[in-house]
Amino acid sequence: MGGSGSKAKGVWPFSGNGAGGEAVSDETEQSVSRLKASRNATPFVFTRRSSLYYDEDGDLAHEFYEETVVTKNGRKKSKLKRIQKNLIPQGMVKLDHPCIHVDFPIILCEV
Repeated sequence: MGGSGSKAKGVWPFSGNGAGGEAVSDETEQSVSRLKASRNATPFVFTRRSSLYYDEDGDLAHEFYEETVVTKNGRKKSKLKRIQKNLIPQGMVKLDHPCIHVDFPIILCEV
């Protein structure tokens, strides 16, 4: 019986210790040395990846549809066909208000 957590051992980006308080092995020494510069990392997130896309016309939306007319038994019926090609992701978007990182390991408010 295992939990739903990740089985990989990593390093908290907001502290200088290894995960779980265990000694740092040879495999994670490089990760720790990379994070030493970010030991004083900020708990705030200022940007996020956008879920919006640009189409060929420059319109911005989550999804794009094209109306097609299907003739069946002499009757015309219109259907919407989802467009998935030639879409360009919007990329990184600056947040209006900074958010707290989900991995920030401190309880901010306890009720």
